[in-house]
Amino acid sequence: MLKNEKRLLLIVAVTGIIYNIGMTAGPWFEGQMVQYLCDIIGRKRQPAEMIRLVLCYVPVLFFIQFMRCLKRLYVRKFANNISKSIKMTIYENLLYQRKTGQELPGDMMTKIIADADACVEGIRKFTTEVFDTGVVMAAYLVMLLSYDWKLTLISMLFPPVAYFLAEKLKVVVTGNVARCRESSARLNTATLDRVANALTYRVYGQETNQNACYESYLADYEKKAVKANIWENAMQPIYQVISMIGTVMIIWFGGKNVLGAGWTLWNVAAFTTFFSCYKKLAVKSSKAAKLFNAVQKAQVSWKRIKPYLHTQLVDGETDDAPGKLLSVRNLTFSYPGQEPLFSGVSFDAEAGQVIGITGEVACGKSTFGKIFTGELPYQGQISLGNRVFSNQGEHYETCVGYLGHQPELFSGTIEENICLGKPGDIAPVLCAVCMDAEVAALPEGINTRIGSGGVRLSGGQQARIALARTLYHRKQLMILDDPFSAVDMETESRIFANLRPWAKDSIVLLISHRLALFPQMDQILWMEHGVVSSASHQALLEEKTHYRSLYYAQRKEGESDVR
Repeated sequence: MLKNEKRLLLIVAVTGIIYNIGMTAGPWFEGQMVQYLCDIIGRKRQPAEMIRLVLCYVPVLFFIQFMRCLKRLYVRKFANNISKSIKMTIYENLLYQRKTGQELPGDMMTKIIADADACVEGIRKFTTEVFDTGVVMAAYLVMLLSYDWKLTLISMLFPPVAYFLAEKLKVVVTGNVARCRESSARLNTATLDRVANALTYRVYGQETNQNACYESYLADYEKKAVKANIWENAMQPIYQVISMIGTVMIIWFGGKNVLGAGWTLWNVAAFTTFFSCYKKLAVKSSKAAKLFNAVQKAQVSWKRIKPYLHTQLVDGETDDAPGKLLSVRNLTFSYPGQEPLFSGVSFDAEAGQVIGITGEVACGKSTFGKIFTGELPYQGQISLGNRVFSNQGEHYETCVGYLGHQPELFSGTIEENICLGKPGDIAPVLCAVCMDAEVAALPEGINTRIGSGGVRLSGGQQARIALARTLYHRKQLMILDDPFSAVDMETESRIFANLRPWAKDSIVLLISHRLALFPQMDQILWMEHGVVSSASHQALLEEKTHYRSLYYAQRKEGESDVR
């Protein structure tokens, strides 16, 4: 991710160095203006000289602040890009993750997103403060040493104390933040439960008890949030006070320098410049202590989200071997305590093939498709290329796409529902599912918001948007469960014709109870009484009476509909 942001980092580095080295001009000008003022009072200088000095100071100050503006702008762009990359990767991984252990969705999402935000904030602060604190402190220190190195060493004894205190308190700070995050996760889970089961609690008279439980979660979160914020933010003034103790030494020994009794002979300008420079350095040092806390939090959060940041492979790519061949051997599935739904299934399929899967009602067609997603345990072996799938849901997310009965759309735009955060052009997939003209006719086109669950679209449009999403995120193996059930036969035929070239590098398992397109299938799996037969359409017509009667009945019905 950082490699992709080289240009932004270069701009940040250049503007940051110019701005922070230029910051030393401020104390110097302040010292000179105090000296000029003293000289004007003592009639050694004219007011016009002070005006000329101010007129020099203003453009210098403007240039320095302009560099600061540019640096912060590009730091923010850099942080936003990193945040987008991290969250997109996490989202894509979680989208396909099949097993989350015993952790509830509210807990998991709250913790992961909070950890991602903490990491990005740590990166942003580090990128900002490496210049605004590190470079400027080094510049201030060089300037102080050039004025009086002995007084600099004495006054600089105090800022490290702030660093030491921050280091010692990191366990307390991170511990309170972690407890606040856990409480937030519990509250989010309770909120989801309260919304999802509100009617059930009301019907069974448990609404009052659940409200009381929810209020206890809310009170616990408020308490822990306040405590975490106090520890995280209240230490900043303490760090600053400790760092500023050195000003007492500067007033004492610096005053002697001005009076000619110290280590170095100073005028008022030198004293003012030294004092102002140290004050700015002390303030920066207190921010450095706070930065350490932010970086420490980011390190802890990074360790937690790192397992979710493995880049997913897309468009059917794999990390070991091309998935050109799907091989299924002796596949058997049964629900606990029941007879096998089907057993001994064996077949092969190559890239570019569309395999039709059909059978009698409740024969296990959808269950058969879910096995390839890692949702259900099975017996037998499934391999794609040189990769053998495990029975624990591993690897499925990198090479298997799935479209189920329900479109599972959310209340975003058409583009958002298809892309799911992956950048690209959705026009080709809209064309493939015959939705391009309909979307173009909408007032906002692909930016049209479809409502919760796609409520603003017809059933056929919902199904086609879901199919477009599956094709947009195409994988080596795509499971399409009844994708044409909500569209008419003419549209079904057109979409199927488009599906062929679109999935030429993929293997498609198309589950359907409608058989009009099955003569065009490369292979058909017919499920009947727990037995799965693999054959061509013509062979099934000749050998399977039930398949033959079902096909001709549907064809006759289709012909009568046309008439």
